[in-house]
Amino acid sequence: MAMSCKDGKPGSLDNGKYVRYTPEQVEALERLYHECPKPSSIRRQQLIRECPILSNIEPKQIKVWFQNRRCREKQRKEASRLQAVNRKLTAMNKLLMEENDRLQKQVSQLVYENGCFRQHTQNATLATKDPSCESAVMSGQQRETHQHPPRDASPAGLLSIAEETLAEFLSKATGTAVEWVQMPGMKPGPDSIGIIAISHGCPGVAARACGLVGLEPTRVAELLKDRPSWFHDCRAVDVLNVLPTANGGTIELLYMQLYAPTTLAPARDFWLLRYTSVLEDGSLVVCERSLKNTQNGPSMPPVQHFVRAEMLPSGYLIRPCEGGGSIIHIVDHMDLEPWSVPEVLRPLYESSTVLAQKTTMAALRQLRQIAQEVSQSNVTGWGRRPAALRALSQRLSRGFNDAVNGFTDEGWSMMGNDGMDDVTILVNSSPDKLMGLNLSFANGFPSVSNAVLCAKASMLLQNVPPAILLRFLREHRSEWADSSIDAYSAAVVKVGPCSLRGSRVGGFGSQVILPLAHTVEHEEFLEVIKLEGIAQSPEDALMPRDVFLLQLCSGMDENAVGTCAELIFAPIDASFADDAPLLPSGFRIIPLDSGKEASSPNRTLDLASALEIGPAGNKASNDYSAAGGCMRSVMTIAFEFAFESHLQEHVASMARQYVRSIISSVQRVALALSPSYSGSHAGLRTPLGTPEAQTLARWICQSYRVYMGVELLKSGTEGGESVLKTLWHHSDAIMCCSLKLFLQALPVFTFANQAGLDMLETTLVALQDLTLEKIFDEHGRKTLCTEFPQIMQQGFACLQGGICLSSMGRPVSYERAVAWKVLNEEENAHCICFMFVNWSFV
Repeated sequence: MAMSCKDGKPGSLDNGKYVRYTPEQVEALERLYHECPKPSSIRRQQLIRECPILSNIEPKQIKVWFQNRRCREKQRKEASRLQAVNRKLTAMNKLLMEENDRLQKQVSQLVYENGCFRQHTQNATLATKDPSCESAVMSGQQRETHQHPPRDASPAGLLSIAEETLAEFLSKATGTAVEWVQMPGMKPGPDSIGIIAISHGCPGVAARACGLVGLEPTRVAELLKDRPSWFHDCRAVDVLNVLPTANGGTIELLYMQLYAPTTLAPARDFWLLRYTSVLEDGSLVVCERSLKNTQNGPSMPPVQHFVRAEMLPSGYLIRPCEGGGSIIHIVDHMDLEPWSVPEVLRPLYESSTVLAQKTTMAALRQLRQIAQEVSQSNVTGWGRRPAALRALSQRLSRGFNDAVNGFTDEGWSMMGNDGMDDVTILVNSSPDKLMGLNLSFANGFPSVSNAVLCAKASMLLQNVPPAILLRFLREHRSEWADSSIDAYSAAVVKVGPCSLRGSRVGGFGSQVILPLAHTVEHEEFLEVIKLEGIAQSPEDALMPRDVFLLQLCSGMDENAVGTCAELIFAPIDASFADDAPLLPSGFRIIPLDSGKEASSPNRTLDLASALEIGPAGNKASNDYSAAGGCMRSVMTIAFEFAFESHLQEHVASMARQYVRSIISSVQRVALALSPSYSGSHAGLRTPLGTPEAQTLARWICQSYRVYMGVELLKSGTEGGESVLKTLWHHSDAIMCCSLKLFLQALPVFTFANQAGLDMLETTLVALQDLTLEKIFDEHGRKTLCTEFPQIMQQGFACLQGGICLSSMGRPVSYERAVAWKVLNEEENAHCICFMFVNWSFV
């Protein structure tokens, strides 16, 4: 290989213009390039001294060689990236063309069926129907409920069932056996998760997905078969028998159990046949269906506490993609026996959207996650240890599901209640459950517990989006948690019986969220929560400690339709060992009206983010209320505690009272977050949408005009409602403090506009827990103390720019601040108002 460079020495000139490098010289330069692509001038000179073969090359020429080499490397990487993008677009185009062809066939078939129906209507007087029309109608939807005669469960009989399953699955994946409609809120594109569709008018619930993944077909099949690794609702899949087939495929007999999502419904199980084979075009197929009416072969009798559900022909069609990767078609089709659950929960079992979110899209997300980890050595999605972190999230989710379900085969038994059945108490003393719980928890507190107790309950929520409520619970733990109980649930034994009544022995302290990892689609977050200044027992009150929780959050995307929102956490030891015991607790919020559009992307955590004040208070915003009336969801709460067996009655009483207090707090927060809520019961000083709020807005603007001589708001606002709305959307952060408490040196915030809530990273519900001194740094507090007499005497003061802190501890810079007295109708001081101009997070 020969390379050329300008400005060569006369001894190496080629036609008087270029240096011609020898292969040895190129090899030496390439070796240095791989060690250091951008060497300094000293390093280049050192290279010339160390390599005699480069002695006839000047340092300037070597510098030019490295510049050219870096340019070629950059061009090669860009060309490789563009080729990968082109392959992806080509595959996506092929996928879309196939989808278009399928839809064209579906349209043609529907037109034909419509003609047959019309002809049948016109000939209604005929004694018999037209057989051709009836057959056409039947072809539109496969008769999944058709009862086949009993099958022989011999290998030949199972192969017959497998081949039939394969044909029916392929007709759903690529044909028109099911009428598919686009998943609400999902838009296909090169960067989307894929093409997602749900069924319309077929037996059971069904979902379909098509997508591209950067993994080989065999690897894709291997990952998808391991359902418990990506499907959090899957408790176990047992392979009971494996039969090879003559065409190189395999038939497997499976028994699968799914967790129940709430405490109000039984779990589901399936007796399945799974058929893996390769098609003539090289595509790999994994298809499944429930085994029913088989004779002379293995079967799975009904299992206690489980309802036997049916899987209709479903599976995965995996085709190799040119240039690497795979094109995958996924079909999930089930009959979840909705008759076995209370009527209020039946939408969960009759919604194809829920199935798509929980199962079909979860499979695609797992594949994309693994593909990213394989393609990138330094993965940023799940941090430096993706497999280990993924395993932690699975342990949290699985532990929470175990607590919610409380299966007897895992050692759970129910305790008698106190006459009120709103909270269920379970106790577990099995060795498997207690394995590892004799470790020291959190800064040396020993846990010598020999039993675990779980307090759980479910409740129905009205007209509050799960994502909004979950974000509030995550960011404002002090609104619902008792630090002396919850934070040390795994070491509660340290508190004596007299302290187990739920009384708070120490202040909550502050909460710091430490991000740990997130998935590719950002639908799931793993983080460590640091609770500062926690007093676990009375003797710790003088020296409070920090507590750490491992926390899993999912479903915080307000735009995702039918998404289940979860907040699951567990105390962790300071060592954070991989085998450390985890006792997960937390919340799960499942929307029951999943077919309706989700909330607007503009909705935030405030109580009136789409503030439209009307005669009756806050107008129902278009994000979800107008879409279909009242939004309902079911929340499941489960908290686990480790304890010594002789304290069982005390711990049970504490846990029952604690969960009831959490239910009360959640109900209060949910009511306040409801868009139809006027605020009169939230405990707020100035609830939005009430005459008091409109009056306060008018007082704020009038007082500003009196003291500053200019208008706070743009001219043209008329009426109290318009003033409140304009003040709410003002770009600068405006917030009020109680004057009475101000004089007592404990000024508490009573009102803030949208910008103020954003700056403080709080909500109107939690605003009343913030004091002025918490947001100012030491310099700001000194300035405020200096200027306070001027505010009281002159009525206003202008403060220089500085730094303050949000409720989450984030620093916020502001250009300047203005403070003024707000006068009421009698011109008496009502409160102090602050306006932070041009603020931003540092």
